[in-house]
Amino acid sequence: MTQGVPQEQPFAAGPAVDPAVPSPARVWNFWVGGKDHFEADRALAEQFGQVVPDMPLIARLTRQFIADTVSKLAADGIRQFLDIGTGLPTADNTHEVAQRLAPDSRVVYVDNDPLVLAHARTLLTSSPEGKTAYLDADLRDPATILTQAAQTLDFSQPVAVLLIAVLHFVPDSDDPYRIVTALKDAVPPGSYLAIVHGASDAGHKDMPEAERRYNEQASARFSARDREHVSRFFDGLELTSPGLVNLSRWSHATAGDSSGPADLAAYCGLARKP
Repeated sequence: MTQGVPQEQPFAAGPAVDPAVPSPARVWNFWVGGKDHFEADRALAEQFGQVVPDMPLIARLTRQFIADTVSKLAADGIRQFLDIGTGLPTADNTHEVAQRLAPDSRVVYVDNDPLVLAHARTLLTSSPEGKTAYLDADLRDPATILTQAAQTLDFSQPVAVLLIAVLHFVPDSDDPYRIVTALKDAVPPGSYLAIVHGASDAGHKDMPEAERRYNEQASARFSARDREHVSRFFDGLELTSPGLVNLSRWSHATAGDSSGPADLAAYCGLARKP
């Protein structure tokens, strides 16, 4: 397919989509200003937002983090991206940002939300020189993801693994550190790991109440973590500047501005495998 903004498709619930049960992808789509959500998603977003009113800002800054990070990596020579927990397509998806700078970039998207699958055609546009693919898979099954992604990506060459606002949907009982270690072990030196993760110790002291409201209704449980626990995902890697920081401070820190805004309930970081 040729690169370009695909024509917008009408939104409808497919047979696997339950509009009465909020999904993380649709709630997030509401926060970023999209239109692919139902009344149940909007109601949950508003209830969560009563406790964490900065969620639309967090969503916008997360999109900025993705664009900044993918642009930086593409400019530095990274040509392969594994984007797990893709969510619903928005402006400046990973392949669009990467292929704008490096048309030969290859991108594999991974998600297991049926509505994201229905919109996968938007994620499969590509420059003629590059390639994109979409996998219907669960982060908790990294072996399947890696096996299928190898049909598009060359794991003997550096890969940027993007885990953006997804690890906080993997509870400790599913051992998220094991999952991330499997992904880190599968990529060669020179690869990167980018993470945005909900914070339990920054931004809002009432995060436990926000989690309770979310987990009573959503299809996936939300578990924010403190900075120490988020930092463990980067074990064995070299954090790039400015390190693991609050999401509100990422763009300020990368620009050399130490007077960033107030902390938000999210951390972010980018690290290189030595």
